[in-house]
Amino acid sequence: MIASFFLFLFFQVAQPTPTPDPSKTSTPTMAATQEKEQVQAIQKHSIRIGNRTINYTSTASFIPIKNPQTGEIEARMFYIAYTLDGVADLSKRPLTFSFNGGPGSSSVWLHLGALGPRRVKMLDSGFMPPPPYELVDNEYTWLTETDLVFVDTVGTGYSRATKPELASKFFSVNGDIESVGEFIRMYLVQNQRWRSPIFLVGESYGTTRVSGLTNHLFERGIALNGILLISPVLNFQTIRFADGNDLPLILILPSYTATAWYHKKLPPTLQSKPLQQVLEEARIFAINEYAPALLKIDKLSQTEKQSLLEKLSNFTGLSQKFIEQNNFRIELPEFNKELLREQRKITGRLDSRFTGFDKDASGDVPSFDPSLTAIRPPYTATFNDYVRQELEFKSDLEYYILGGGIGTWNWNVTNNYADVGPALKIAMSKNPYMKILVACGYYDMATPFFAAEYTFSSMNLEPELRRNVSFTYYEAGHMMYIEKDSLRKLKDDITKFYRDAVKR
Repeated sequence: MIASFFLFLFFQVAQPTPTPDPSKTSTPTMAATQEKEQVQAIQKHSIRIGNRTINYTSTASFIPIKNPQTGEIEARMFYIAYTLDGVADLSKRPLTFSFNGGPGSSSVWLHLGALGPRRVKMLDSGFMPPPPYELVDNEYTWLTETDLVFVDTVGTGYSRATKPELASKFFSVNGDIESVGEFIRMYLVQNQRWRSPIFLVGESYGTTRVSGLTNHLFERGIALNGILLISPVLNFQTIRFADGNDLPLILILPSYTATAWYHKKLPPTLQSKPLQQVLEEARIFAINEYAPALLKIDKLSQTEKQSLLEKLSNFTGLSQKFIEQNNFRIELPEFNKELLREQRKITGRLDSRFTGFDKDASGDVPSFDPSLTAIRPPYTATFNDYVRQELEFKSDLEYYILGGGIGTWNWNVTNNYADVGPALKIAMSKNPYMKILVACGYYDMATPFFAAEYTFSSMNLEPELRRNVSFTYYEAGHMMYIEKDSLRKLKDDITKFYRDAVKR
């Protein structure tokens, strides 16, 4: 997913298309009949990780999604899978389905950023390198722990509805979950993986999808061993700035503190402390002082307002005058524009370590996100080359990396805020063995870490279930894996997670 573009019909199918023989040619072929029309590319590869050589097979193909009443193919969902060669017992080999977000983002970010056997080479800091861009072997690939299936939902990547008038069926919270749930069922059928330990990983809106899928799949007989939520958003009330919704203002405040700390805009009393200590102080202030103050802001005495101004200024790096002029409510675009205004710079939304020069130093909001512009060209260029040259998948279709194929999104809500937390809680109650790893970046302003903490706290889980949830943090942004140290740490964290989740 990618969060700057946030902007569940269970389909029955006919007999599945047989799984192709990997020993045969990998030249893409088109089946003769419409019902079996699939373009496939299968390749053998190897990668060296430390002292170990890993041999694996890549498959780039489609799975058709059919109307349960008529049997008509309504969409074809594209995927790229990596399976470890030489596995004697697939019931012991984990299988992970991976999704990015948007809605409207392809699976390329997790694919070529962290999980896959090849990754985009960024600077070690995660900043954009000079072109031309390149792919390198990913020494931190998750393939050591699990087979991987990167799924492009309808309207992303090469995935398309078969008719324009059918597309809207898939462009909703519910329709998306139901079509992806059918994709997963079909993949298990076609590849005989029903007994494998099954995991889902999502990033950004992908975590919304994954959380909604947990109960949807369980009701169809598919119990998950675990889910991994990278830069999560389950309850959109926690991140959507709107009149009458003060929750995001409170939950993003520690992220403002992290950003100001990184750019050395905090007062010396805070700037000199380790980041984690400063963030804990920001959490306490947000809960114990800022939130109650917002409930009675017009009833505060002048002395109380002045104290609040001073503390907000200290924790955000913004001037007291600016905070007062904005009525103590600083929305994210305003923060990104104001923090480094004196340097004529703006800070990033996906990753607030990134800075850029706006078209001018005036105005209230940035005209672009410097952290998005730094990653889009490298990932776009390298994927389009990789899928054709190394995977040998040939298509003239435009691969929708981010946006372009998605129409108006139906959030399936009556109060403006989608929330899949209740569905996840139900799934956890039904499947007490399912483990959850929540990965958060301190400099992620799109899905703030404190919002994720609040979401799980507000679920009011029983202690036995709460023990299944673990949080891990990174000194990077929304896509924490673009930063080399965070990529390494993420691999260490997920390795322990997988091995704990599949203990027998």
